[in-house]
Amino acid sequence: MHETPAFADVFQQAIRASGLSLERVRHRLATRGIRISLTTLSYWQRGRSEPERADSLRAVDALESILALSPGTLRSALRPYRPRGRMAPPAHDLTASRRVFGENSLAEQVLGAEFAALNEDVSVLSIRETVTIDEHFRLSSLSIQQVMRATREGADRFTTVHTFDSGARAVRADVRCGVPGAMRFLPRMGTVVIDVRFGRRLAKNETVVIDYTVHVESGDGLDDHYERRTRTRLRDYLLQVYFHPAALPELCHRYYRESYEAEASYNHRVAPDASHSVHSAPGRCPAGVHGISWQRPRKRAAGPEEA
Repeated sequence: MHETPAFADVFQQAIRASGLSLERVRHRLATRGIRISLTTLSYWQRGRSEPERADSLRAVDALESILALSPGTLRSALRPYRPRGRMAPPAHDLTASRRVFGENSLAEQVLGAEFAALNEDVSVLSIRETVTIDEHFRLSSLSIQQVMRATREGADRFTTVHTFDSGARAVRADVRCGVPGAMRFLPRMGTVVIDVRFGRRLAKNETVVIDYTVHVESGDGLDDHYERRTRTRLRDYLLQVYFHPAALPELCHRYYRESYEAEASYNHRVAPDASHSVHSAPGRCPAGVHGISWQRPRKRAAGPEEA
């Protein structure tokens, strides 16, 4: 029995007949204002997924013209829409990624077509991260420990993207748990892409822990917040920010937004403790943007005796 969905058959045959590469097809869609990743087109062609959302269906209509097909050829091959109820979208769902990273985010610009399938082999269960802010209110280090579960056989790495608001002149990564993989540093964007390998291929549902620290030689800007963007709900999340004793913030708030564009649904003030740190440990950690912001002390106006 042939299991490939009818849409994949029709789409694949049309691609072959057109003589176009998937990259050329993606480019022609882009000229019509339709942004579909190379990975998504590949998934459609191989039957791993089908267009369902409004923007994807708009792409299907455009593809019929690009591939010189009769109107309705691809649309009629689609299976009926199957509601997913309240199930969370998979971690590699492009819409979920853009919801928390924003449209055309730095992460998407840096990763290109790989962004749509970012870390599709694993599901993050819990995260603990520690941010260190120096005496100039710039991020100097970031330590992260993550527990993940393989969602399919053969998962062997995790890719992470970090962007530093204050800029970065240099970045170094130390991997404590895991095997250091490739690292790409883009100083103009203040962004680093780091691969942490697991050291072997995991079985489906097997868990793995990675632990790494990013050391940053900051640029000339300033940091006034740190955010974690998660596409799926986490079982556990802890964010702790340490401030230099000589540069304590005047105000700190922990906050949550459902998406990159949304207003904060809560914004609670928090005070530094005896170790000059503040933290956020939400009891529930839904998908979205979790963060801590801070405000530097305002300069006091000089009195007559100080002038």
